[in-house]
Amino acid sequence: MRHLPTRTTRTGRRGVIGALVAGLLCATGTTVPALADSPDSAPGRTVAPQSGNGLALTPPMGFNNWNSTHCRAEFDESMVKGIADIFVEKGLKDAGYTYVNLDDCWAKPQRNAEGKLEADPQRFPNGIKEVADYVHSKGLKIGIYTSAGTKTCDSVGLPGALGHEYSDAQQFADWGIDYLKYDNCNNQGVDAKQRYTTMRDALAATGRPIVYSICEWGENKPWEWAGELGNLWRTTGDINDSWGSMLSIMKKNLPLAAAAGPGHWNDPDMLEVGNGGMTDTEYRTHFSMWSVMAAPLLIGSDLRKASPETFEILSNHEVVAVDQDPLGKQGTVLSSAGGRWVVAKEMSDGSRAVALFNETGSAQHIATTAAAVGLPKAPGYTMRDLWQHKSYNTAGTVAATVPAHGTVLLRIAADGTWAAHPPAVELGLESSPLTEAGRTTTLTTTVTDLGRTPATKVSALLTGPSGWQVKAVSPTGSPALPTGRSLTTRWQVTAPAGTPTGAYDLALDARYRSPDGTRVRSTVPLQVHVVVAPPAGGSYLGDLPQLSAANGWGPVERDTSNGESGAGDGNPLTIGGAVFAKGLGVHADSSVEFYTGRACDTVTAQVGVDDEKGTKGTVTFEVWADGTKVASTGVLTNAMPAQPVTADVSGAQVVRLVVTDGGDGVDSDHADWADLRITC
Repeated sequence: MRHLPTRTTRTGRRGVIGALVAGLLCATGTTVPALADSPDSAPGRTVAPQSGNGLALTPPMGFNNWNSTHCRAEFDESMVKGIADIFVEKGLKDAGYTYVNLDDCWAKPQRNAEGKLEADPQRFPNGIKEVADYVHSKGLKIGIYTSAGTKTCDSVGLPGALGHEYSDAQQFADWGIDYLKYDNCNNQGVDAKQRYTTMRDALAATGRPIVYSICEWGENKPWEWAGELGNLWRTTGDINDSWGSMLSIMKKNLPLAAAAGPGHWNDPDMLEVGNGGMTDTEYRTHFSMWSVMAAPLLIGSDLRKASPETFEILSNHEVVAVDQDPLGKQGTVLSSAGGRWVVAKEMSDGSRAVALFNETGSAQHIATTAAAVGLPKAPGYTMRDLWQHKSYNTAGTVAATVPAHGTVLLRIAADGTWAAHPPAVELGLESSPLTEAGRTTTLTTTVTDLGRTPATKVSALLTGPSGWQVKAVSPTGSPALPTGRSLTTRWQVTAPAGTPTGAYDLALDARYRSPDGTRVRSTVPLQVHVVVAPPAGGSYLGDLPQLSAANGWGPVERDTSNGESGAGDGNPLTIGGAVFAKGLGVHADSSVEFYTGRACDTVTAQVGVDDEKGTKGTVTFEVWADGTKVASTGVLTNAMPAQPVTADVSGAQVVRLVVTDGGDGVDSDHADWADLRITC
């Protein structure tokens, strides 16, 4: 936790250890009682490896307050008890949510005269044990937080556990704690594995079963060693409530599937579902992908204020079952070309959970096969849509048209019941979803039978927002569609003159019957962008409307740097001391798209890491034209002056500006597209 791309609380990497560190700290006037509370002075108990503690055999599920409250005053005893009540009242406990976890700022700034931790009397006037007893009375468990350093991550500097591991672990056990999140701030350069091993042994010495969450931010590749120490380990820096952050973390966690299993899990950080920074479609993707990755599901929103949509997402038992499958396999990536992801997870009953995830800003056809996801050859397959809660049969094709930033989560089985279900159909859009206000655009839709059985009496209907004109100019029905056959319909679509630029939802609705006469209806949203042609001649690209934008930390900023996580909090664009008046301030990983209407020729810019992060930051800038990379800078650092970029975008309908982390992970990667121009 707290390893935000913009924070500087981290104090060391892979440093010296043991007495050398203690001596250095004494020499600088810093006191660390590390040697007084060591394994040699611990009670004489046999210490069992934490990886064999029998806990977290499925990924932990519960709540953590940090994402919704940070250290604000609303984090207190009333909140914690309220969350426990809601777990029971709203059915979250029945869905599998167990842990109610306290994050940073629960403690007083100093230890007491005996060296013990004490609860902040304003936040927890009755102490931690009383809160733990209340949570336990609800049939739930409670977690707590500290750091593997001299202080925790909060700027106040609350006491950390470095040098106090055994006494703190025993204190947690005495309070009835069931889960420990162990952070990484102010670690004094002590070797990470040593610090986390000491706390592993300290927890085991208490004799109390305590789930051990290693929050090391992925700095020292904990997936290679932490399985011997803890039940879960963070694989990345902190998440924030934005599409770009969630996407970046997901991409880093997906390749680590081999490290996960019962009792030892990759942790891509807590859920942001319901905090308001993403759409419900994006939150369903967040929840779907965390479940396919067998990630811990720790709710990060204040459930006392949550919407019905938030509860609907978090309490989807069928999606939770994917995460909690006892086989304990993390899903693996089968393909990801063009932002069209297929991720498959082997399940204990022999079925496969398959996530069709669309990273892009427009609806995409995403497909795989039963064979490709690892299922045996069969006459037909049952395909269950875990968000629609409907089952279909398929001849072996697994496909869907997935909305922008959406995920279709399916469970596929080679069983004998497939014929009892209607055939699956895919609803698609074959033409470009871009239109100019007041001008008629032709869109082509398809309804395709994926089933082993035919779909009969098939009809299609496309509808748009109020005031839009949508007219079919080819057949909208078919008597029957055998396996693999499509109903193709052309539609003339006109957005009213004066319609503002932006994304608008159309709905494609298909109705058909299965062979036994069952009526079936399927609907998919198709997002259309209203665009304007770029002005002739030259202009600043950043001044044009954005088709889509994803940013790794906060929003994309126009004519200022990225700043912090809020909108409008940037500074003048500054690279190597040079200040620029125009451009875009972003943060890796970032992607910004612009409509150029095949009318433009060249993109130019001065690019680099913004000076606001001092010596930190390594990034790569890329320019893409209609899915083809046409320029790349290679890795740039904060020590380098602004670098010129020129990209030929002739004939491109869409230009995309991309910033990656330079291959070394995200840490203060503030990047500027300065003096960003396009000629048309």
